[in-house]
Amino acid sequence: MTKLTNLRYLQEKDLFIYLRENKFTDLVESRNKMSIWDCYSPKEKSRIELKCRRVHYQTLLIEKKKYDSMIEKCKKYSDIPLYINSTPKGIYCFNLLLLDVKWEGKMLPQNTDFGGSKKIIKEVGFLNISDAYKIL
Repeated sequence: MTKLTNLRYLQEKDLFIYLRENKFTDLVESRNKMSIWDCYSPKEKSRIELKCRRVHYQTLLIEKKKYDSMIEKCKKYSDIPLYINSTPKGIYCFNLLLLDVKWEGKMLPQNTDFGGSKKIIKEVGFLNISDAYKIL
């Protein structure tokens, strides 16, 4: 079993391995690296998006575009859309079907991980960690 010692510098691949070894033993990665979801649990019928945050927030951001795509794909296959975030204080799992998300426009970088500083308006919602199942 993988133990996580420093959640602040956790990367998605580490989160995936931890979840596969400790929570979803049948977890498989998405075949397409640009997919709207990162991994899938056939046993739980769950499509999962992973996010690793270096700072702990009481509310965690989700883009509406990502949310809508996950909901649509999961409805098509009767899957459960899960959004799993790690922060320095834990790992939080949101079942997107159980949330009433309020959306707002916010100026954010066009791409977070691919460089560049161009900002655009993105429609986003904030998920309160009190609405999540705490995995760790």
